[in-house]
Amino acid sequence: MSKKLYVGGLSYSLTSEALKEAFLAAGTVDSATVIIDKMTGRSKGFGFVEMATEEEAQKAIDMFNGQEIAGRRVTVNEARPLADRPARTNNWDNRSTRSF
Repeated sequence: MSKKLYVGGLSYSLTSEALKEAFLAAGTVDSATVIIDKMTGRSKGFGFVEMATEEEAQKAIDMFNGQEIAGRRVTVNEARPLADRPARTNNWDNRSTRSF
């Protein structure tokens, strides 16, 4: 069963392909994605790597957590599910209650 890892502290110039290539040293990489800001099109400095097995995921954590990738010291740990967050509201709907 595959295991998803969070990778933080990435260089802003690192690509998803380069991230995948780095993690191949720990085993089979099912996917690697650097998260991109929708507004600017630039990296947000973190990403996710999905390793083929839990053993390979643990090996990747042991190999890369606290180490440098592309000149930056990265954090690697097991990805957690996205927490439930309240829906975003449009503040423009509340204009009548604002003082300008």
